[in-house]
Amino acid sequence: MANNAYFELAKGGVTVESEVIAKIAGYVAAMSYGVVGMAYRSKSDSVASLLKKDNYTKGIKVSVNDDKISVDIHIIIEYGININVVGKSIIKNVKYQLGHMTGLDVEQVNVCVEGFRVQEQE
Repeated sequence: MANNAYFELAKGGVTVESEVIAKIAGYVAAMSYGVVGMAYRSKSDSVASLLKKDNYTKGIKVSVNDDKISVDIHIIIEYGININVVGKSIIKNVKYQLGHMTGLDVEQVNVCVEGFRVQEQE
C-alpha cells in the first residue's frame, strides 16, 4: 500500500499511512452484522480465504487521489444474510468512520462479497 493521504494544517501537515486507513476500514467492516470476516484472494488462487483478525488489511485495497479516499473491501458473510443490506451498512459506516477519523473525503467504498459461510447444525 504505497499511496498515503496527506493534508495541510495551519502549522504543518499530516500524513496518514494507507495501512492505517485499511485497518480502520477492515475493523468497521468486520464489526458489521452478518460479516464473518475479511477475504483474501491471491493472484494464483481462485478461492477466497477467510483472514484472521490480525490480517484485516489484506482484504482491503486503499487508493488516495487528490485527498479523496477510495476503498475496496473484500468480505465473507454468513449464509442467509441479505447481501444488499450488509453492503449498504458497511459502505455507510466505513465512509463515516474514515471521514471522521482522518478528516478526508471518502469518495468511494466498494464491497466485494467473496463468499459465504454456512453454520453447521448441531
